[in-house]
Amino acid sequence: MERWVKRLWLKNASVPTPPIGEKNGRKRSVLTDGRGVPLSIVGSAANVNDVVLLVPTLDRIVIPRPEPTPAHPQNICADAGYKGQPAMEAVLNRQYTPHVKQRREEADAKRTQPGFKARRWVVERTHSWINRFRKLLVSFEKTEASYMGLVCLAAAMICWRQTIIIYG
Repeated sequence: MERWVKRLWLKNASVPTPPIGEKNGRKRSVLTDGRGVPLSIVGSAANVNDVVLLVPTLDRIVIPRPEPTPAHPQNICADAGYKGQPAMEAVLNRQYTPHVKQRREEADAKRTQPGFKARRWVVERTHSWINRFRKLLVSFEKTEASYMGLVCLAAAMICWRQTIIIYG
């Protein structure tokens, strides 16, 4: 029986070692209102960190944003991926009140505080609505522009459906 031999890496190989952890595919960053209507959508490669997409997502809102006042502050709910200093600075510079919680914190607050409402599910529901457009569930588009065009069309249809529900 042969013994297992530890593989030795060549230090000066002509072919570089492939990086580990690359992802294929695309990622969407969505900003919604309280009802789940998409206000801003930014697309990128799947291996881009969420914090990198925060500033473009906040800057590309398609409607004029009302000025926040002490009586009516504008809140932003996010998950723990946006807990770092650069994300907090980006949120505070745009005059949002940040509510960044982990899933466990939100579940504990829902259990212990009687009137607490979980809010992160609104964005997850919007992603689910976008995924119901079967062309977008698995991306076969060759260019980012054609993919984002289809995502924007799906967002417009979602906005239309929500407008019918509200005013309908």
